[in-house]
Amino acid sequence: MAKSKKPQPAKSDFESFLQQVGERLKELRTEKGYTNYEHFAYDHNIARSQYGKYEQGKDDMRLSSLYKLIQNHGLSFKEFFKNID
Repeated sequence: MAKSKKPQPAKSDFESFLQQVGERLKELRTEKGYTNYEHFAYDHNIARSQYGKYEQGKDDMRLSSLYKLIQNHGLSFKEFFKNID
């Protein structure tokens, strides 16, 4: 008999926000030609495992980390958040 999966709880607004930020980071990374998040993180002196969690929307980040990432992409906060609800 197969085990039934438990229903997943609805994402909180904050979890949805983290997911959107992660998707935006991935979008920007791939636009720069990086197919692998680890190479991007290494080239920009960011902890690779931590950066991977950011892109997956699985970990909250400090504002200083977000600032550093946005600066690495040459964007303003307004430009970075333009499509994030």
